[in-house]
Amino acid sequence: MDNFQQTLVHIGTGVDAMGVAVIVIGLVVATVKSLFTAPPAGLDRYSVYRQRLGRAILLGLELLVAGDIIKTVAVAPTLENMAVLGAIVVIRTFLSFSLELEINGRWPWQQKPASS
Repeated sequence: MDNFQQTLVHIGTGVDAMGVAVIVIGLVVATVKSLFTAPPAGLDRYSVYRQRLGRAILLGLELLVAGDIIKTVAVAPTLENMAVLGAIVVIRTFLSFSLELEINGRWPWQQKPASS
């Protein structure tokens, strides 16, 4: 069982590393695109840059949450560890919702406005 737990910890750490990589790569790609491509018609460069960067951060946060869940369940699913995990998930969920509102101008559960 010890090997299994160690394997899950390594998998969780790998997922965490992927989350960080997604954020860093997203930052680089958003910056390069912002510098060298024109924004779509009707949008300013800053807004497009923020949207691209926000999407990378959202995806990275999702991976970081997944890594935390894997590691917490694998190491020791004690009440204290679960409480810490719950707090992390609540904070990251709040961040995700805030970023979603910033990127799309609406909450995730709201429908997209009908295009005219």
